[in-house]
Amino acid sequence: MPLLEIENLSVQFVSGQGRRRRVLRAVEQVSLSMEEGESLGVVGESGSGKTTLGRAILKLWKPAGGAIRFRGEDVAGLAGARLAAFRRQVQMIFQDPFDSLNPRMSIGTAIGEVLAIHGLRGKAERAARVAELLQLVGLPGDYAERYPHEFSGGQRQRIGMARALATGPKLIIADEPVSALDVSVQAQIINLMRRLQADRGIAYLFIAHDLAVVRTLCARVVVMYLGRVVESGPTGALFENPAHPYTEALLSAVPDVDADLDPGLAPKRRIVLKGDVPSATDVPRGCPFHPRCHRAQAVCAEKIPPLRNVAEGRCSACHFAEELLA
Repeated sequence: MPLLEIENLSVQFVSGQGRRRRVLRAVEQVSLSMEEGESLGVVGESGSGKTTLGRAILKLWKPAGGAIRFRGEDVAGLAGARLAAFRRQVQMIFQDPFDSLNPRMSIGTAIGEVLAIHGLRGKAERAARVAELLQLVGLPGDYAERYPHEFSGGQRQRIGMARALATGPKLIIADEPVSALDVSVQAQIINLMRRLQADRGIAYLFIAHDLAVVRTLCARVVVMYLGRVVESGPTGALFENPAHPYTEALLSAVPDVDADLDPGLAPKRRIVLKGDVPSATDVPRGCPFHPRCHRAQAVCAEKIPPLRNVAEGRCSACHFAEELLA
């Protein structure tokens, strides 16, 4: 049984009434699954629906359709004690660690609040548990009395991780957890996440736009565009031979360090996408990517390509996926 299973999930936001009514299709017919202890990367540009997907899993947004199952249990029907138990098992790390912390609350109080809400420790035991969690993420236990402004960005992200770990989760949704950090600090946080995963069997749904980071941490990747999954597959195979033009363009934007260091090496071809991501309230007819696609043909403007198996473990929503893989 998968740890997490999502089937045809859609999330919509409606604004206005009558002729002014607009429907923003943030997530559209998304399906994926994760196993215990797995790291699954979700990548795409801003506006692709990655964060909305993560928040829908946590029941922070109400789906317009589809199903979310955690260890076989339908998340939509959870309430009361069952919902609290689910949220102990599924936690989130946010992109901006400073905004996710109360500046008037010491970090010890912020982490201890999680323990109190879920009834995981008595009042006398919380301080010791907070110190243990801080040490787990590489911070001294006596930092508990300090406030968020006294820490660097990397330290604040470690605090966010300590808070997420307080309930002993089996799945952590990490929403761009290193994008605001320096490169050297990014490496420290990624290494910490890998160590915690090895020690505790935690699964990560890792939301990011930095494909180099995703390649380091994740065994599989899901690529999203305008709320839809356009490609998925094992990380190595997808990076070496993408089966969708959007993935191809994203990978071409990853810096080619070898070519930069060695003038004798030919640099890889850079694919520059045309225009901006269309509005999710006015999705183009046919393939949503076709107005920007460097491989688009007439059929792309008429028919939406279904997400289908194109190789072992590989799925693509492109009419010409097989030609790309050839």
